[in-house]
Amino acid sequence: MTKSISAVGFSFEKDQNDLINQKLQRINYAESLIVDLILRVKEDKKYYFDVTINFRWGANAHVTSDDYDFAAGLNKLMDVLDQKIKKEKDKIQEKK
Repeated sequence: MTKSISAVGFSFEKDQNDLINQKLQRINYAESLIVDLILRVKEDKKYYFDVTINFRWGANAHVTSDDYDFAAGLNKLMDVLDQKIKKEKDKIQEKK
């Protein structure tokens, strides 16, 4: 899995970068299913999180979230992302 993490309009602080990497550990179970993960974070009064995941079988998932608090927004994003990945994984397993 190739990870691309970028900040738009600001730079990540060390603790924000560490938090992102820690939260991405949550989807390690799907590492073999994902070709690449693109995470963009934009700051404009709120933090806007935007993730695109491309799966091995050609499907992709797009998830967004926003919050005034960086950690809360990231947690919301990871909750939805985790559900999306599980849903895609289940779809593929049903087809086998």
